[in-house]
Amino acid sequence: MAYGIVLALVFGYLLGSIPFGLLITRAAGLGDVRNIGSGNIGATNVLRTGNKGLAAATLLLDALKGTAAVLIAGRFAPELGPWAGLGAFLGHLFPVWLGFKGGKGVATYLGVLTALAWQVALIFAVVWLAVAFLFRYSSLAALTAAVVVPIALYVLGSPQIAGLFALMSLIVIIKHRANITRLLAGTEGKIGARE
Repeated sequence: MAYGIVLALVFGYLLGSIPFGLLITRAAGLGDVRNIGSGNIGATNVLRTGNKGLAAATLLLDALKGTAAVLIAGRFAPELGPWAGLGAFLGHLFPVWLGFKGGKGVATYLGVLTALAWQVALIFAVVWLAVAFLFRYSSLAALTAAVVVPIALYVLGSPQIAGLFALMSLIVIIKHRANITRLLAGTEGKIGARE
């Protein structure tokens, strides 16, 4: 079993480490997305190129790599799915190809959640959209949704998965510490703003 967990983590990591935001913007002739805005490879920063289609594609592909990791590993053994999902999440955050400097993991987090508990993924989406609509801050929306998810999973009777997502949510919060500082200072960039 331990061998299977290691394989699932490695498989998930390799899938999650594909930097779609970087690859898509380069293919579109927009250069290195790390040179604009926050320097991040995720969909929010891709949106700062002004191309909503590329940002949507980045969001979808970053989410799908989390979903795919869970579903593929789960085909071999259901209990390996969450481990592969964790691997994909960590791969997105710390891709070996980019010197372990990746995205903040929100889309991949959502993709893993969709595969493991789609009802709670809907809750995530509703919370994210509500906070984003009200305050126009992607980071605040992500942080709020990430806090809600483990609680929702626990309340809905999935304590083990809730534990996994409590860990992932903590990592999301840590990865957003610069955003939190800017939010508190009132200098965080709003959704759709080009920097």
